Amino acid sequence: VQLQASGGGLVQPGGSLRLSCAVSGTVFSINTMGWYRQAPGKGRVLVAIIYSGGGTNYLESVKGRFTISRDNANNTAYLQMNSLKPEDTAVYYCNADGVERQLSDYAPFKLVGQGTQVTVSS
Repeated sequence: VQLQASGGGLVQPGGSLRLSCAVSGTVFSINTMGWYRQAPGKGRVLVAIIYSGGGTNYLESVKGRFTISRDNANNTAYLQMNSLKPEDTAVYYCNADGVERQLSDYAPFKLVGQGTQVTVSS
């Protein structure tokens, strides 16, 4: 099972970006998908998470601006980021956990992506 993250880049304050996160391989089920972020000199914090049933949780400072969604058929999650602020600048890490098929058995997996830089600056 592999995780491929994409999106990110440089945007002006007030702009928008969309991050994508796709899980591929012998996936049986995915429980949660989400993003953490880490700004320079700071710890990693959870930005948004979406559960298999569609429930979501957000970092307080991004509520109303970020929207997380998922396409279960394609094992993909999206983070739509609107009204971006300079303080949103960070490396964003996609993560996913679930269950994969392994020959005649099943095993849990937990994946973290390689990190995507998001820079909000004029």
